[in-house]
Amino acid sequence: MLEKRLRNEKLKEKIMDASEAAKLFEKGMIVGTSGFTPAGYPKSVPLELAKRKENGDDLELTIITGASVGDELDGALARSGVLKRRYPYQTNKDSRNGINDGSIEYADMHLSHTPQWVKYGFFGDIDIALVEAVAIREDGGIVPSTSVGNSNVFIEKADKVIVEINTSQPLSLEGIHDIYSPLNPPNRKPIPVTKTEERIGTDYIPCDPEKIVAVVISDKKDRTRPVAPIDDISKQISTNLISFLKKEVEEGRIPNELLPLQSGVGSVANAVLGGLIDSDFEKLKIYSEVIQDSALDLLDSGKVVFASGTSLTVSPDRLDDFYKNFEKYKDKVLLRPQEISNNPEVIRRLGIIAMNTAIEVDIYGNVNSTNIMGSRMMNGIGGSGDFTRNAYLSIFTTVSIAKDGDISSIVPMVSHHDHTEHDVHVIVTEQGVADLRGLSPKERAKAIIENCAHPDYKEKLYDYYNQALEGKYKHTPHTIGKALSWHEKFLKEGSMK
Repeated sequence: MLEKRLRNEKLKEKIMDASEAAKLFEKGMIVGTSGFTPAGYPKSVPLELAKRKENGDDLELTIITGASVGDELDGALARSGVLKRRYPYQTNKDSRNGINDGSIEYADMHLSHTPQWVKYGFFGDIDIALVEAVAIREDGGIVPSTSVGNSNVFIEKADKVIVEINTSQPLSLEGIHDIYSPLNPPNRKPIPVTKTEERIGTDYIPCDPEKIVAVVISDKKDRTRPVAPIDDISKQISTNLISFLKKEVEEGRIPNELLPLQSGVGSVANAVLGGLIDSDFEKLKIYSEVIQDSALDLLDSGKVVFASGTSLTVSPDRLDDFYKNFEKYKDKVLLRPQEISNNPEVIRRLGIIAMNTAIEVDIYGNVNSTNIMGSRMMNGIGGSGDFTRNAYLSIFTTVSIAKDGDISSIVPMVSHHDHTEHDVHVIVTEQGVADLRGLSPKERAKAIIENCAHPDYKEKLYDYYNQALEGKYKHTPHTIGKALSWHEKFLKEGSMK
């Protein structure tokens, strides 16, 4: 089996245990790793790095990934104290706790910016690229596993490369990747993606075999997150969104097969996308970051004919079956570097319909997707900004209330701004749809309160808005002293009611 996975004879001399490979890391190094929500990330070497710290080694690292990764990386390194600085996105509870208590420095970033910053040297030099693969070719080329993320850029820019060949990842993944790396300005050329299914690169990551200093054999599966069952509220959000899309077709603004779809990650996003299975739409295409359960269901149903992303993130319950039957998806999916999957140029050209989730939305259409009560980092902005700013249609979904009704997701002013009113076209909750295109701020406020707010909070929102109208300036009425009073009330009393 290893003969099929490690095809460069000289690199067989570099095979070593994960504990031995972990000794190649030094305090203060900047490490770029594979992995994207959490798929295709290295698992064995990070666990050994954590052991080094626990055994007394003074080891602190900056970790840059594609997006979120599994507990073997973010969790183990956060708990042990190895993780001192982190980019650009995470979802691990121990990493999150470290960020929020200040022990881990974190810079939340647009995912399309990260590979550019690596290339430009904004982070400093990448000392080690630690990537998971299903195989290494004769010429040293690295075949990624279930994600690409920033692996190609890390491999290109790193001084040294360590490869975890994961034998639990099916070798049949070889062939589904499309690796293309734009040049830096002033030599950059247009990215020649004109269709979702169009290939423009190689199916492996080029790598000088001399840069590979260690090959570790691993058999640990991706530790993906379970997807919550689709509840009635998520179904209603999906129904409202599909009704909106049908109207857009009737108005002649999008074709019957829609335009390429992007969906954020998580249970609500999965439910919203999954609702298309029971819709009348057919011949759909996905151009997104993550190909998750609902995307596979749409492929199985024949509703979706092709899906392009940068990771295959399948819930634990269906992971084994997915691997076993992967051949049926092989000609229907494509994994690209996130520099391409999230590229503003491509998103704008293809006319993406972007569907992302919000933590809270204010009455003027500003969206907070990262920070609870303005200060507590949840996960990060991820790729939502890449798609929202450049989409043909930018749509945000959210439940209208949270915490058993103690929080309204529609507020007078968001406690943290990630997506401004200028980039947000449509808000969808289980209550209804607010189409904000072309509306003035006052018109947006009325549309959002009337269509998206929960009945328990609608009158209070109108009260705030009407009081704000009494002020001198009428364009975007606010009462600054009361704009965040709902959040303050929740922090003091545990409820916005």
